[in-house]
Amino acid sequence: MLEKKEHIYEKAVLVGLITKEQDEDKLTEYLDELEFLAYTAGATVEKRFTQKMLQPDSKTFVGKGKMEEIRDFVKENEIGTVIFDDELSPSQLKNLEREMEVKILDRTNLILDIFAQRAQTSYARTQVELAQYEYLLPRLTRMWTHLERQRGGIGMRGPGETEIETDRRIIRDRISLLKEKLKTIDKQMATQRNNRGKMVRVALVGYTNVGKSTLMNALSKSEVFAENKLFATLDTTVRKVVIGNLPFLLTDTVGFIRKLPTQLVESFKSTLDEVREADLLIHVVDISHESFEDHIASVNQILQEIDAHRKPIIMIFNKIDDFSYEKKDEDDLTPITKKNISLDEWKKTWMAKSKFPTVFISALTKENFPEMKKLIYDEVLKIHISRFPYNDFLFEYYDDEEV
Repeated sequence: MLEKKEHIYEKAVLVGLITKEQDEDKLTEYLDELEFLAYTAGATVEKRFTQKMLQPDSKTFVGKGKMEEIRDFVKENEIGTVIFDDELSPSQLKNLEREMEVKILDRTNLILDIFAQRAQTSYARTQVELAQYEYLLPRLTRMWTHLERQRGGIGMRGPGETEIETDRRIIRDRISLLKEKLKTIDKQMATQRNNRGKMVRVALVGYTNVGKSTLMNALSKSEVFAENKLFATLDTTVRKVVIGNLPFLLTDTVGFIRKLPTQLVESFKSTLDEVREADLLIHVVDISHESFEDHIASVNQILQEIDAHRKPIIMIFNKIDDFSYEKKDEDDLTPITKKNISLDEWKKTWMAKSKFPTVFISALTKENFPEMKKLIYDEVLKIHISRFPYNDFLFEYYDDEEV
């Protein structure tokens, strides 16, 4: 059995812009998330570089002076990777690589890299590979001239065809092949979904790292991989869950994120079909995250993009055990912490007044689980009765952990 090698983290720096659409506070928030993405991918962040500009420089994203400052720091501190918070154009990427002579990544490339690391099944790996090729096709540089080996090399080029044109053709062929492969798997997965019978289908959705997999484990009494990293779960998991004596199928899906690469949305179409075809969505929110409102908005936007926003939804605000904040009024300087927030107080907040059924829990400590399970039971039963109106008398709610 091979010994597990200790992971060596790459040294990286982050780069972001303050613009008229993105103030300093918003940039700090995005860079915090970018740093977590970098850590998830296997990098340690040595420094952040920010610059105030009306819009990104068309040639190098940042201004000339800032670029030189980054380049000097990178050389002096032996940094191997520079990560930009926004997607770079092919020309920006090429110019930055030439100037800094280190690996240049943007947010999209970083997310794709994490997905590539996290993909466990053949299907997920195919989806990620397709997304990577579609991202890389317009960004081909000299590093891609090795690709002719995949096609046998000799006799492959047409008359007058350059290496870069050859590489583009190889990648286009590969993209076509991967799309055909995904079509075949999509048909198989659609058949699997149809064969699951008439049980109510429930899908967990939410921002990445909000605790969906932990909740999945708690509800289904299974062991879905859960970790405090972004995109810990990439492969879709379906489990049969029974609350009381009412069975239903529960699906754990890939987490969403702001600025989710369009290539991933397209290549993960079948994974997102699990959300599209669900009867009920459970939108899990990390209430302890300071930007949870933005996270809700991001998830709602993606649900709208995949035409799943009209489905019945339950809002579950998770991690109340990890919640803390300070509130300082003119008359009261006493900090309010999580110890002061009771369930009754949570129920008086604006979140509880959502148009959707709402509950506050901790998936880790199972706090307020009975109320959450009763809520899920009630919503699943509504759908079940509408489908099978003749057997609603068969079901009666009870908490199976108390029986």
